Amino acid sequence: MRVIPGAVIGWDLGAALVLGQALGVNPMIAAELLPEIEAVMVRRVNEQLRSGSLQGHDP
Repeated sequence: MRVIPGAVIGWDLGAALVLGQALGVNPMIAAELLPEIEAVMVRRVNEQLRSGSLQGHDP
């Protein structure tokens, strides 16, 4: 993940693509889907950080 103090700003998509490739995921499909998945994850994790539900955990 790419983070700043108090917030997640995104994934390292290059690393996510390499991981997908290692797991046998079609790179074209991964490239198409990962940005959408990343956007949802970033919103949800930041909501949890703001609400304090991740307090004491690494994001």
